[in-house]
Amino acid sequence: MRSGGKADVGNLPHELTSFVGRRREVAEVRRLLSVSRLVTLTGIGGVGKTRLALRVAADSSRAFDDGVWSVGLGELHDPDAVVDAVSSALTLREGQDAAPESLLVEYLAARKLLLVLDNCEHLVEPVAELAGTLLRACPELRILATSREPLGIGGEATFRVPPLTMPESDKRSGPAEGLGHYEAVDLFAERAATAVPGFAVTENNQDVVAAICRRLDGLPLAIELAAVRVGVMSVEQILHRLTDRYGLLTTGARDVPARQQTLQWCIDWSHELCTPAERAMWGRLAVFSGSFELDAVEAICADPVAADQVVDVVGSLIGKSILIREADAAGAVRYRMLDTLRDYGTERLQETGEFGSLLRRHRDWYEHVVLRAESDWISSRQAAWIVRLDVEQPNILAALQFCLIGSSEADAGIRMAAALYPYWRVRGRLREGMRWLAQLLAVQDGTPSMDRIKAVRVLGVLSGLHGDPEASALYVERGGALAAQLGDRVAEALMADAAGHHALVAQDNATACRHFESSLAVFRTDGNLLYLISSLLGLALASDADGNRTRSEVCWQEILALTEARGESVYRGWALWGLGLGAWQRGEHSRAKDLVTQGLHRARSVDDRVSAGVCMEVLSWVAVDGGAPRRAARLMGAIAALTRPVGSASINYPDVGVLHARFEQRARRAIGDRAFETEFRDGLGTRFEEAAAYALDEIGRPDTSAEPGPTTLSRREQQVAELVADGLTNKAIAGKLVISQRTAQGHVEHILSKLGFTSRSQIAAWVVEQTQGQS
Repeated sequence: MRSGGKADVGNLPHELTSFVGRRREVAEVRRLLSVSRLVTLTGIGGVGKTRLALRVAADSSRAFDDGVWSVGLGELHDPDAVVDAVSSALTLREGQDAAPESLLVEYLAARKLLLVLDNCEHLVEPVAELAGTLLRACPELRILATSREPLGIGGEATFRVPPLTMPESDKRSGPAEGLGHYEAVDLFAERAATAVPGFAVTENNQDVVAAICRRLDGLPLAIELAAVRVGVMSVEQILHRLTDRYGLLTTGARDVPARQQTLQWCIDWSHELCTPAERAMWGRLAVFSGSFELDAVEAICADPVAADQVVDVVGSLIGKSILIREADAAGAVRYRMLDTLRDYGTERLQETGEFGSLLRRHRDWYEHVVLRAESDWISSRQAAWIVRLDVEQPNILAALQFCLIGSSEADAGIRMAAALYPYWRVRGRLREGMRWLAQLLAVQDGTPSMDRIKAVRVLGVLSGLHGDPEASALYVERGGALAAQLGDRVAEALMADAAGHHALVAQDNATACRHFESSLAVFRTDGNLLYLISSLLGLALASDADGNRTRSEVCWQEILALTEARGESVYRGWALWGLGLGAWQRGEHSRAKDLVTQGLHRARSVDDRVSAGVCMEVLSWVAVDGGAPRRAARLMGAIAALTRPVGSASINYPDVGVLHARFEQRARRAIGDRAFETEFRDGLGTRFEEAAAYALDEIGRPDTSAEPGPTTLSRREQQVAELVADGLTNKAIAGKLVISQRTAQGHVEHILSKLGFTSRSQIAAWVVEQTQGQS
């Protein structure tokens, strides 16, 4: 790793609005982080804890070689899912034999990393327990948390986030003095100028603006909500309304802090200034978790009589700062609501009596999304669906949670959880899928049905992949009994497929082959490509392990033909790996390299790290045979980094382990143990994108000794820069280079950082200059 740290490592969100003030707080929190490994920012809602934490994290990024990573816990309600949330934010997958917490500890133990745990107040106990475990086991880890109360563990440093600075109430500002050094006034001025371009604090209005900031106690959220009102009224009118309502408010409950009362009133006031349609929509939008798209709003929240007004009402709420507009990795426009405003909307919605029906409509919509993704999985739209399911996770999990309220709702949850199987598998979230399926099956009434059999089948397969053959056998037996009761041939084929996967995990390859042959006989006429490919993949692996390489080759070729014709990526990557491994076994090393290289391209395009790892495994053997043992050692280190958090349970190929050991010994003999360990450690510390690019010969050996020069781009970055200069979007670049859109976006961000630029047009101009300089 680079000794100076990497500013581009991590997942910090881009700031959507300017960051105002807080210089003293930023400096103090950074100082606390330098002397304490756990710092918790506390304060009331709306005081700006999250913004401060993210700014401190961004400013501190170069001190952490392995990056700064943010974990948002505000939408998480299950205490048992805290570990999963942290692992997911770090893009870790689940391993086969170890508990998720152990895998997280193992991953972080040797890394120098800052973890931002945001909105911990409703999960203080599990967060505190996890933080304590990680800090004890990971000496280079530091944690920055935000919470309305401290975590309460040893070594914790707390910093109470104060309101923004504001003018004193007994002092008028003279013409020469101005108010520019007060943070609250600066924030009001900047946000008001966004609502009304040209707005400024002048000698004529500065005292009124100062009074507004004082009335709102310097709370950033309250000030932002008030500032946007300059679009519809003068600052004097704003102050007048604040004065009237503030006096009334202070006569309320004495046990509620005044600032909390002020924030509550400010939101009340924003609510009253909305039209009836906007108020109704505000409440209905509170049914969403995380962000959401317009089609979901139209399906869930629209009044049938006013469906054509949805876009206008949503636009109005954006203009009034109730909603935030943003774009996801695929470029789709999404909306989200601050937690404080969402909680307020939930309270208003509960008062209307339509809360329960909206939750059900929310569930129905996301069931529809998940089932569409499953039916469309074997297609060129697969990568887009994976991105969509990534961003929809908060809403999908909320919908699954709703399904746990009773048996009458569980049927829909069963359908959703079973349909999420291909997503959970490609993302390595086996444990999460198992947990939801087990909970939903326990709530359902147990009546034999195709939906229940599908769920039991998925639970059995996931259990086997996760390294629990006993549980897998139990679910296969239960599912088989249900299928026999139902008397449906597709149901029986599904459980035969599950039995085959169980036998594969148990290394009973002949039995596995028989089960897969049985299920394939049905799936070839059933028309479900996912089921067909699942059994073909199982038969390919079982046949090869059983010594029938010819049949294995035929299965891989059939998977490749099915997926290639439809533009699919995940299973195509696996098929290319399987064919490449077969070519390697036959001594066709050049063809093997070509096939697994194609497989690695497919795996990277959808961020399938299990498939990428096994493709890189074969490429490490190629390196040893090609006289490049140092390259092989580095690749083996990168593979270890992938398989530790991911696990390799998605395949059952023991010969790979034997071959790995053989080639590792050859590499060690060629360069010596010390040199091997040095290269291996460098590979172990390489991020997935860098490791994949190295394996694909897109970049040379990464320089870990120093930061790159201001104009030093890798070969791949140079390609991306040239495509940016040609006017291509991130989506178009991803398609041209056969990479994911997230990868393309990452390359563009790295280029901007390296060149010190802030826009794509600057990249284009730089490319032109470079081209002219070479001509």
